[in-house]
Amino acid sequence: MKTTGNTILITGGSAGIGFEIAKIFSEKGNNVIITGRNEARLNSAVAKLKNTTAIVSDVADKQDVDKLVTTLKSDFPDLNVVINNAGTASYYLLNNVDNAYERAEEEILTNYLSIIGINQKLSPLLITQAESAIVNVSSIAAFVPNHVIPTYAASKAALHSYTQSLRLTLAKTTSTKVFELMPPLVNTDFSTEIGGENGIAPREVAEALVHAFETDTYEIRVGRTAELFGLFLQSPEQALLAMNPGSAA
Repeated sequence: MKTTGNTILITGGSAGIGFEIAKIFSEKGNNVIITGRNEARLNSAVAKLKNTTAIVSDVADKQDVDKLVTTLKSDFPDLNVVINNAGTASYYLLNNVDNAYERAEEEILTNYLSIIGINQKLSPLLITQAESAIVNVSSIAAFVPNHVIPTYAASKAALHSYTQSLRLTLAKTTSTKVFELMPPLVNTDFSTEIGGENGIAPREVAEALVHAFETDTYEIRVGRTAELFGLFLQSPEQALLAMNPGSAA
């Protein structure tokens, strides 16, 4: 997959991993569009980036998504890369929360169902391009859950399975490539509650994605994700303990 001359949509692109992906691709001469719910944060991000346009849009709002798709088709007909980065996480214990269902509903909608919707609505545009790609950002938790983020982990596991099915399906009839970016703990505001300061820099995740484009590596296990995946293949029980130190499996 080429790394220059693309028109790239990045959901959740105003901060963290999404911002670093926008930055690295904008620096390489791509036309970048970032979305998010907070207009002020989007405008602040755009001011620091090259070749980037901001569109206020909530991936979990169907009307917002429809407006976004209409705008993209009209104003960015060359769109050929969609990076589904927007997500949410709720930190809680399943035996100590009264609104587990409501939290789970929000996370499944944002982290999983909204991505299916965006991909479905933008695939007809992507497949018209000479070269195109979809990137779904999942997580190390797609393989092994951490019990303090139960539905986040479940949503990423679902996204991993969906991404594999989407890759196989599109490969049969289109040239659209489907990538899955699987970061470990990353030092962002998003992960503050679970010790994000101990994680890797978001720039490292963005660089891994660029390298994956260059080499057509479709499953991108960044940093500790690769180590945990290897352990998971050897012993799922040990991998679960490694992800949940101090807990009984």
